[in-house]
Amino acid sequence: MPSLLRALILGDVIGQPGCRALFIGLKQIVKNTKADVVIVNGENAADGYGLTPELADGLFQSGVDVITSGNHIWQKDEIYPMLESENRLLRPENYPNGVSGKGHCIIEKAGEKVAVLNLEGRVYLSNIRCPFRVGKEIVNRLQNTTNIIILDFHAEWPEEKEALAIYLDGKVSAVVGTHTHVQTADERILPGGTGYITDIGMTGPAESVIGMRIETAIRRGLTQMPLKLEVEDEPVEICGVLLEIDKTTGKTRSLKRIRKKSLI
Repeated sequence: MPSLLRALILGDVIGQPGCRALFIGLKQIVKNTKADVVIVNGENAADGYGLTPELADGLFQSGVDVITSGNHIWQKDEIYPMLESENRLLRPENYPNGVSGKGHCIIEKAGEKVAVLNLEGRVYLSNIRCPFRVGKEIVNRLQNTTNIIILDFHAEWPEEKEALAIYLDGKVSAVVGTHTHVQTADERILPGGTGYITDIGMTGPAESVIGMRIETAIRRGLTQMPLKLEVEDEPVEICGVLLEIDKTTGKTRSLKRIRKKSLI
């Protein structure tokens, strides 16, 4: 039997409800799943838009090893210095050169070097650098250090997510989608050994519209007015995936969806 590394990856943390659920409950989830490494997308942690240093520190203290993000990471100016100073806090790699922060890191867990790469899609989002070309370039460099490479692809369009995963099949351990806040049921292991799911879902209020207040979301639909969405204050559902990765080859051996009601 191959020696396996267990990676717990949780979807977009939505506001204070999502943060509370992880601050209080993450250690028990890690214990139950026997996870060796924990990756969380934190770009919606600050009232649904962005991330603050205080919340990032809270997630790290709760047991998160790497925080990934996406297009909303730029909403809070106070996070910019931390993007520069904290190697485990990522913004998408394919933003233009000169933008604050970095898009990948390598950490050591369970006696192995684990690389985490963050990319952002371009369909219905900003026209930033090509995630396919940038992704391949960075992955080729990371392979000189480790075979265990986990990619958070923060993107809107399923076609773009699936195409990138197939493009990098066999070169990365997993491509997990974030951003839509809705967990998809298409998890699988591609022919080259790369685990894939279009979206791992959110860690946020279950009775909501993608984590936000239902009434406001309906009014936006009915009136087409640019009403600001605010985080719903309801019990949280924690969504993500648990990967089992062969430590020698870096290939995913199993991928299991997680969808758990929080007691908070």
